[in-house]
Amino acid sequence: MRANEYYMPTDWRIKEDIREVYEVCSNFKDYHRWWPEVYLDIQVAGTDKETGNEVYALLTRGKLPYKLRWQSCKTAENAPHSISLKASGDLVGHGTWKFEQDGEYVNVRFDWYVNMEKPLLKWLSPIMKPMFRSNHYWAMGKGFESLKRELERRRRAKAAI
Repeated sequence: MRANEYYMPTDWRIKEDIREVYEVCSNFKDYHRWWPEVYLDIQVAGTDKETGNEVYALLTRGKLPYKLRWQSCKTAENAPHSISLKASGDLVGHGTWKFEQDGEYVNVRFDWYVNMEKPLLKWLSPIMKPMFRSNHYWAMGKGFESLKRELERRRRAKAAI
C-alpha cells in the first residue's frame, strides 16, 4: 500500500427503516444541508461520461485545518441496498455504501478506498497517516450524528402532515 493510499471502513447501526436511511444517504446533493460540519458546498458539475450520472463538485473538511476539493458521482445503485461512487480531485478512488435491514435497525457500511492527492497532504501522508485517518473517522462520526438528526426531522415533518 502506498503512503497516500487509504482504506477506511465505517459501520453505523441505526433504528430506522432501510428505505429512509437509503433515501438520505443516496441524495448526495443534500449532504451539505444535513451534514454541514463536513460538506461545506456541493454543486452539480456536469455529467460523467462513463456512467451518465451527475457529477458533484464538493468542498469538504474534517477536524484538521484543511479543506478538500473533489468530485464524485454514483457508479452503481441497487436501491435500497447499495450505492457505489467514484472520487477524483484531492481524493481519488471509490467507495460503497451498503444498507441491510436487521429487525428494527439498519446496518450501514461505508467502504472508502482513496488516495490522498492534494499535494501537501500527499507529501505528508507517510508521517501523518494516523492523523488523516482520525480526521476521516471524526467526519464520519459527525455524519452519523447528522443522519440521526435528519431522520428525526423527517419523522417530525411526516407526523405534522
